[in-house]
Amino acid sequence: MFEMLDKVLIVEGKNDRKRVEQVLDEPVEIICTYGTLSEEKLETLIYPIEDLDVYILVDADDPGKKLRRQLKRELPNAIHLYTEKGYRQVETTPLNFLADILGEFFEIKEGYL
Repeated sequence: MFEMLDKVLIVEGKNDRKRVEQVLDEPVEIICTYGTLSEEKLETLIYPIEDLDVYILVDADDPGKKLRRQLKRELPNAIHLYTEKGYRQVETTPLNFLADILGEFFEIKEGYL
């Protein structure tokens, strides 16, 4: 198993991960769910991270809302971050807006401050 970092950010897909990596300026474990999670997949995802600082940033569409509800039940202490409804998806959210959302909890690259 790989070494876990203190902070974990849960996103939906690879493009979301690439997008947030563009603004983050610290090592963060970014986990992609690739949509909704089965009970088995949920357990293997949740167990190793339940005692860490977990942040959730998913799309503002119906699948994203469903996933967020599921993660709220399983990770009640996680901090939920939200993109604007108008942007709908994390991967289409402007980088400076992502930097604003993430900047409260993460180190952000200088060009986005």
